[in-house]
Amino acid sequence: MEGFDRRTALMMGLFGALAASRAGAQTAADPHAGHTMAEMPPGWVKPDQIAMLCYPGMTILDLIGPQYMFAALMGATVHLVGKTRDPMTSDTGVTILPTTTFAECPKDLTVLFAPGGASGTLAAMRDDATRAFIADRGARAQYVTSVCTGALILGAAGLLQGYRATTHWAALETLADCGATPVSERVVRDRNRITGAGVTAGLDFGIAMVAELRDPVYAQGVQLGCEYDPQPPFHAGSTRTAPPEVQAIMRSMYTAFPGQVRAALAAVKAAS
Repeated sequence: MEGFDRRTALMMGLFGALAASRAGAQTAADPHAGHTMAEMPPGWVKPDQIAMLCYPGMTILDLIGPQYMFAALMGATVHLVGKTRDPMTSDTGVTILPTTTFAECPKDLTVLFAPGGASGTLAAMRDDATRAFIADRGARAQYVTSVCTGALILGAAGLLQGYRATTHWAALETLADCGATPVSERVVRDRNRITGAGVTAGLDFGIAMVAELRDPVYAQGVQLGCEYDPQPPFHAGSTRTAPPEVQAIMRSMYTAFPGQVRAALAAVKAAS
């Protein structure tokens, strides 16, 4: 398995001990010693090929939240895929180095994933090479997925036509322009399309994908391992719960974005 490191060893130890307990085995030995991937329950180790799109201006947490979860899948290979291997700076200034290019990425994928952003996402939607890559791999991928406005990249590539989907609340209505049915939920699944809402929904999406690709016990182990137990200091993370004055401020900041999305989609359609 690629990327074997201390974290992988700890994961194998954790799940090896869990596998033994599920089978009713009793041992006083060190639970981190002596376990191999062959001792894992059936289906816990798979050679998944996961491609995560990277592009300049993406929102880094859209990428890293799900990437953390995908990296916990024993046997999987996670590709950070860019148009080139050049460093790419996110919308918050964090730089990511792709591990492969569009041309080098495996043709047949278990998961195709697109993160979101703002101006960077609009540029990615308009980019012919990016849309061609997403359309090509998405046509064969077992799962076509996104978080936040990454759904708009899927939509621009024609992959959401006739599907229910979600995205960041500020762009939700524009999914209809992609031929999708907008759904205001944290994670939305329609057949093999699995989309997450804005930014932090990537953590929920990631755990849901681990459960989908392995099983609920495995996913809960990953959740406990990273102590994902959200207890936010405010209940303002949704348009259903944020105070009216907070919503007014934030909505004013995103007023132009739906029109920008529609302009990008129109440009794509005109060029096709």
